[in-house]
Amino acid sequence: MSSHSAFAEAADALASSVLGALGGTGDAVQPARYVDDAPDTLAALAAVRVLGADIFSPHLLAGRPFEAQDTAVVVKAFEAFPASDATEEATVARRDHATATLLARLSGDDTLRALAPEPADGEALAGAADWSGWSVRMAQLAPLATLGLDGPVHQAARGGALPLSRGVSRSILRRDFPTAVRLVRWLAWLRHEGVDLPLDPDIAAEHVQLVGGAGPRAALDLAIARHLLEPRPGTARKAART
Repeated sequence: MSSHSAFAEAADALASSVLGALGGTGDAVQPARYVDDAPDTLAALAAVRVLGADIFSPHLLAGRPFEAQDTAVVVKAFEAFPASDATEEATVARRDHATATLLARLSGDDTLRALAPEPADGEALAGAADWSGWSVRMAQLAPLATLGLDGPVHQAARGGALPLSRGVSRSILRRDFPTAVRLVRWLAWLRHEGVDLPLDPDIAAEHVQLVGGAGPRAALDLAIARHLLEPRPGTARKAART
C-alpha cells in the first residue's frame, strides 16, 4: 500500500472515531489512544493533521473532555508534518492555523499557537465576481466552520451567505456531495451566528444525507453541521428567506 493510500485510510478511520465521540457511541476513541493503537504510527499522525480542527469537534460541540495526552499527540503530529508556510498553500496554512488556535485554547497553553502562525497571504477572501470558485475554496476551509474560531475567513463567510447558498445548489446539481456538505456546514455555522440565509440549511443537510455518499469524512462534516443547527436555549429559529 502506498503512503498516500495508508494516510487516506488512516484519516477515514480517525474521522469515524471522531464521529463516534461526537455522537456519544461506543466507537469513540480519543486521538491519543487512536495513535497509540494504530498499526502505522506515521499514518495515524498524518490523519491527525488531515482532520485538523475537526478532531476537536466532540469537545467543542458535545462537551467531551480533551486530555493532556491528546494535546501531546497533536503536537507530535505537527512535529512529524510541520505546518506549511508556502504562499501557494494558503488554504492549508489557514486550516493549520485553526488547528493550532483551538489546540492552544483547549490545552490552556497559548504558546502552541506558534505551531502554525496565521498566514499572511494576499488572496482575496471575499466572494466577489467568481462566486463558484470562491465557494469551492470555502468548502476547502470547512474545518474552520466550528465553534471557538473567528477571523478573516469567518468574516468573509458572514458576507457571503448568497454565494455559499449558490455553491450548495451548484454542488448538489453536479452531484458533488462532499463539496455540498462542506458548504452546508458553513451555512449551519452562519445560522448559529444569527445570519439570515437565502437557503434553508436543514433542508439542504437532509437532502445531502439522503442522496450523497456515506464516506466517514463527509459524515463527520454533516454531523458537525447538524450540531450547529440545533436550536440554542432561549433562541428562536429563523426561517430562511424566500
